[in-house]
Amino acid sequence: MTALSEYQRLEASGLWRAAPDVQRTEVVISIGDATLVISDMLDQALAHWSLAAVERANPGQTPAIYHPDGDTGETLEIDAGEKEMIAAIEKLRTEIERRRPHPGRLRLLVVLVLFLLGLAASVFWLPGAVRKHAVSVVPDVKRAEIGAALLRNMQTVTGPPCRAESGISALGKLAIRLPSARPSDRLLIVRGGVRGTTSLPGGTILINRALVEDFEEPDVVAGYIIVERLQNRLQDPLADLLDHAGLGAVFRLMTTGHPGDDALRTYAEHLLTSDPLPLSDDVLLAGFKSWSVRSTPYAYARDISGESTLHLIEADPFSGQAPAAVLSDGDWLRLQGICGG
Repeated sequence: MTALSEYQRLEASGLWRAAPDVQRTEVVISIGDATLVISDMLDQALAHWSLAAVERANPGQTPAIYHPDGDTGETLEIDAGEKEMIAAIEKLRTEIERRRPHPGRLRLLVVLVLFLLGLAASVFWLPGAVRKHAVSVVPDVKRAEIGAALLRNMQTVTGPPCRAESGISALGKLAIRLPSARPSDRLLIVRGGVRGTTSLPGGTILINRALVEDFEEPDVVAGYIIVERLQNRLQDPLADLLDHAGLGAVFRLMTTGHPGDDALRTYAEHLLTSDPLPLSDDVLLAGFKSWSVRSTPYAYARDISGESTLHLIEADPFSGQAPAAVLSDGDWLRLQGICGG
């Protein structure tokens, strides 16, 4: 220890008491090899205290009083005039304490690290894990109920679904032509509010009436439905609702079976104003090929110039050939009248 060798030539006088009932003796104090040496005036060693076991009875006060660790009966008193020796002992005690293992500090550090890990998990991992679990356990019937409740919240903007009888039949044929992975999924056409198409928990896709009334062929609305189904594969509508509504809605859903009216109201506003999930052209083209629908009509519906959707036009999986018709001419006309003009 560098500090130890620095003070090994240092000496001072003091008063030493071997026991509480023994008279104090004037002694000479020196610093030896890792010990505090207490000698009489004839330089005969009376005691050796390990520097690692030296304790101070009155920190910050003078005269400084020291004793061996665990034995307060044996004391060494050093007068304030021997400030160099006092400073040396204090420096050595501090250095020894610094190098000594501190299990308590290690435990505190471990507890702090575990607390921070727990906090990080609660902030970053737990909400996602709880949402994922909730989405996985909600049955289809409950999803459909949530979707219906959400639709009621949206109808002040979208209006009720269009239900002209002949159009309903044609819409059913369109759903059969573009099958979903779940038979319970359905298509509804609404009068407004929706940007093209949007999906509700439970498998319902809402379609803006403009997609059937403003275009000459059913391939356009079919394209929008295909894109919506592809988006649902990447983002479950119920998961999207819970992500938007927050952890409170997740716990309400798991405890009451309903995410809460506030959650539905705010998510309804979000659905009517948010942009759809972007998909790559390769994903879109694979979807059009899978459902046997031309991608070109959809591409021009999105961009009449075709500039931003050029790849969907040039790589149309049915370019130069005709897949099975989306709807017959008669069914297409009936579908165009589903909202009653």
